[in-house]
Amino acid sequence: MAITTPKYISELEPYQGGRPIKEVSRELGIPAGKIVKLASNENPLGVSPKVKSVIDASVNEIHRYPDGNGYYLKLAISKKFSLKPEQIILGNGSNDILELAARTVLSPGDEVIYSKHAFAVYEIVTKAIGAVGKKAIPEDNFGHNLNEFLKLISKKTKLIFIANPNNPTGNLIEKSKLLNFLSKVPKNILVVLDEAYDEYLSDDCKSQAFNWLSEYKNLLISRSFSKAHGLAGLRIGYGVGDERLINLINRVRQPFNVNYIAQVAAIESLRDDGFIKKSRSMNDEGKKQLEQVFREQKIQFIPSYGNFISFNLEDESKSMMYYQHLLKNGIIVRPISNYELPSFLRVSIGLRNENDAFIKHIRSFK
Repeated sequence: MAITTPKYISELEPYQGGRPIKEVSRELGIPAGKIVKLASNENPLGVSPKVKSVIDASVNEIHRYPDGNGYYLKLAISKKFSLKPEQIILGNGSNDILELAARTVLSPGDEVIYSKHAFAVYEIVTKAIGAVGKKAIPEDNFGHNLNEFLKLISKKTKLIFIANPNNPTGNLIEKSKLLNFLSKVPKNILVVLDEAYDEYLSDDCKSQAFNWLSEYKNLLISRSFSKAHGLAGLRIGYGVGDERLINLINRVRQPFNVNYIAQVAAIESLRDDGFIKKSRSMNDEGKKQLEQVFREQKIQFIPSYGNFISFNLEDESKSMMYYQHLLKNGIIVRPISNYELPSFLRVSIGLRNENDAFIKHIRSFK
């Protein structure tokens, strides 16, 4: 007898990440060292040298279970952002935080609101529980239309996902608009504010959401060490919210969900402000570099506040022609048709020489 699963599981589409370098190397016969990956919004600087040192020193402890409560990492986060450790939950990447939030508040048939062009994981975690996703029509610039979010709220709504900046479009919601939106959301609805790219924002654009937690007990803020901190391979993120909410989420969290090396690396990364500043500066320069060539080539793009740019190639067939042209020349970018943007590709911002390689082959496409 075949194994049976709920219909909402069998209808799920698995998450598709940016293609790994080794996979492309095997498929196309291009040496791995000749391939440039600009598909997964990773930090091209890699990891901070200071963090690398503590990772090397921590290897001798991997036969031990990690601290399941993450005491020292929570302490480091709380000191960095003037929070209480009890307001913090750790995750196996910020994806884990998103899933934990969904598992805590959702039952089959409940409704979840997110933007039409939003991080694919929102839909996956919603459908995996048998809940129903409601997609808000975006603004003309592809950003979150918060008025449309409010229109979609019903008695069945239990969760709202908002990414700021948004992936894959790169849009940023003004703090005043976001705060006004929160004031209008019923207090029984959990709002998850996904801030995976906050470290790339200029000082005047940076989030102030941690300061809103005392008023909005239904707010959960998700952060990641995968982007500017360069720890994508270690899978480490965290969520911040009201103590009672965090206590509930902890009840569905897997034990030892954050490994020991990830914890010590994240602690050291929080201390290394210089590396984050360098990463942001490099990203700002790279963004200008890519925007210039898009304007030169008359390719429309969405101005981005993240470490990536999504650009429009008019139709899906032309988009895939560009994608294949880049791929056969060893440049991996990301098609985003699964985000309902079939004519777009998304390119992560790399080192200058990596951006140059991308630009060379964008210019050579015929």
